[in-house]
Amino acid sequence: MLILSVDLGCSEEILTITAMLSVENPFYRPKDKQSQADMRKAKFHQPEGDHLTLLTVYKGWEASRFSNPWCFENFVQARSMKRAQDVRKQLVTIMDRYRLLLLSAGKDYTIISKAIAAGFFMNAAKKDPQEGYRTLVDQNPVYIHPSSALFNKNPEYVIYHELVLTTKEYMRNIMIIDARWLTELAPAFYKPADPNKITKQKRKEKIEPLFDRFNPKDSWRLSKRKG
Repeated sequence: MLILSVDLGCSEEILTITAMLSVENPFYRPKDKQSQADMRKAKFHQPEGDHLTLLTVYKGWEASRFSNPWCFENFVQARSMKRAQDVRKQLVTIMDRYRLLLLSAGKDYTIISKAIAAGFFMNAAKKDPQEGYRTLVDQNPVYIHPSSALFNKNPEYVIYHELVLTTKEYMRNIMIIDARWLTELAPAFYKPADPNKITKQKRKEKIEPLFDRFNPKDSWRLSKRKG
């Protein structure tokens, strides 16, 4: 994701998003001020999803000159933000070491979203006609986490950062994607479905994961790979 972000011209933003994803949820919600906290959080929400929302939070904190009072006013955890800042500095050092350029895409959120999709293409899910979503790889039922900026928005395709199991399996930190990005960014993993060889249900999904079905079921997972 970071390497591709240099080619796409959005490495500055991807560094920030990567750093924010590496720390605890920056928002807090005091029991006696839940409605206020929710209103403040909603101001940061971006229609593309949680990754861009996290970017917006960091940019707001940066614009305040990394102010603790700003965090307090916006119900943002200063400790999480400072940790994200430290992680970002470490990533910048690594980028400099390998002579990778720091480039900004500004407000071009489509480019930034594509870079994120390139990093999390295996974590794609499609809206289920009945309820929730289905992961594209193994067709597991998953749901949008209530804390997400996309809760109750129900986009057709999303990618997620992680899954959290409570009463259901929830996708946390999710972002809307164009399904065509998957075949464009990960052609070795996804391919356009052949409309002449698939069922009506599969035809609706339009894309399908491409992996060796003769290997053990979970052999494609990163945790199963050697090295």
